Amino acid sequence: MSDTLVIIPTFNEKENIEKIIRKVFSLPKVFHVLIVEDNSPDGTAAIVKKLMKEFPDKLFIEERKGKLGLGTAYIHGFKWALERDYKYVNEMDADFSHNPDDLIRLNDALAKDGYDVSIGSRYIKGVNVVNWPMSRILMSYFASMYVRIITRIPVQDTTAGFVCYTREVLENIDLDKVKFIGYAFQIEMKFTAWKLGYKIKEVDVIFTDRTEGTSKMNGGIFKEAIFGVLQLKINSIFKNPKRLKG
Repeated sequence: MSDTLVIIPTFNEKENIEKIIRKVFSLPKVFHVLIVEDNSPDGTAAIVKKLMKEFPDKLFIEERKGKLGLGTAYIHGFKWALERDYKYVNEMDADFSHNPDDLIRLNDALAKDGYDVSIGSRYIKGVNVVNWPMSRILMSYFASMYVRIITRIPVQDTTAGFVCYTREVLENIDLDKVKFIGYAFQIEMKFTAWKLGYKIKEVDVIFTDRTEGTSKMNGGIFKEAIFGVLQLKINSIFKNPKRLKG
C-alpha cells in the first residue's frame, strides 16, 4: 500500500506513458499512479491497461469520453483520491517535463517539513527551463509575475503544474466550484489554498520541454489565465473562501 498518489492526465501520450509509469514505480518511495485518460486515439489507454496487469493495485486508469481539459482531469483525479485513503496527492505531466525524481522532494516538503502544498518551481533560482524558445519562457515568467502583482500570492511559479497537496487541502477546497481548465486552473488551486491559510513551499526543479509527443499548449490557455486571474481577485474581494472541514 501507499499513502501517496500521482495523477497523470493523458491525451495522445503513447510515446511517453510506459516510460513515465515505470520511472515512477522505480523510485525508492512507493507511489500509486492514476492515469486520467481523455480518449486518446493513439492507443495510450491500451498501453496503460497492459501495464496494469504488471502493476496490480498500484496503477489505475480513469477513462473519460473526450478531451475535456487539464483542470477537469485533475478535479476528477482529486475526487478519485479522496474516495480512497491517500494522504498526499501529486499532479504531474506525462511527457517528462517534470522529472519524476523530484516527486520525492515534493512529498518530503509535506510529510517531513509540515507544509500543506508543495510546488515544483521553475523560477525560485533564476529560470530553470530547458528546450523552450525564449518567447515562451518570457510569456510564462511574466504570466507568473502578473499573477503575483494582481493576487499578492507569495509564489514565484504560480502556473506550475508539478504540485503536491495534502488530503486536507483538497478536502477543504470546493472542487465543484473550481472554474478554470488550463493555466488558470493551476493558479486558482494555489490561490484558493493560500487564501484558506495553508502553507505553501516552492521546491526548485528544472523543467525540460517534451522531446516526444505533441505539446498541448495554445494561446487560449494563456488568455484564460490573464482574464481568470482578474476574476479570481475580484471574487476574493467580495467572498473569501472558507474551509469546508475543520
